[in-house]
Amino acid sequence: MSVGQRPGGRSARVRAAVLTAARDLLVDGYAELTVERIAQAAGVNKTTIYRRWADLEGVLGDLLSEYASEVVPIPDTGNLDTDLEELALLIRRGMTGEPGELITALAAAAPRNPRAAQIVRGFFAERFGLAQAVIDHAVARGELPQGTDAPAAIEVLGAPFFLRLLVVDKPIDEEFARRTAAAAAAALRAGVFSRYLSVQSCEHTVGSPE
Repeated sequence: MSVGQRPGGRSARVRAAVLTAARDLLVDGYAELTVERIAQAAGVNKTTIYRRWADLEGVLGDLLSEYASEVVPIPDTGNLDTDLEELALLIRRGMTGEPGELITALAAAAPRNPRAAQIVRGFFAERFGLAQAVIDHAVARGELPQGTDAPAAIEVLGAPFFLRLLVVDKPIDEEFARRTAAAAAAALRAGVFSRYLSVQSCEHTVGSPE
């Protein structure tokens, strides 16, 4: 470290204070959250926040990036059913914790704020990409056929959680997570996500006599 160089420095302290304030205030709900309130709680001038993050969604996006940087423990139990169940329980924990509050806030802002929409898409593109390993492992073990569409399967596993988080007012409990995992496993074993079977089905339909 060179002479006079400070570990972190003022910029790092400001960022930490602002993100901590946003995290604490988000508990009261997104509707009450403003840059002004965050600035007051963090002990900084609101122009400092606008200069660094541009808007409220920029602050929330930075907060969400903290979770994106965390290592995701992708399940690898050696069995498709238990892997999907563990994955669904992981999704549930995220949705019912702080990430879920951030996602809800950014999703609410997305229609008027393209940046917020981009942040949410980027976060889940990365997370869903990692989760595809569960399907890839099942294919490698011979539990699922080659050509199984892993991205589509993970989308179907995750979609019901977003329905409950963003659309309907129903709890995301463990029973719901396990039921969702079981439904995804049944669909996978039935070949719903097999590209090879889908192509065969289309060819049969096209070639069948009218």
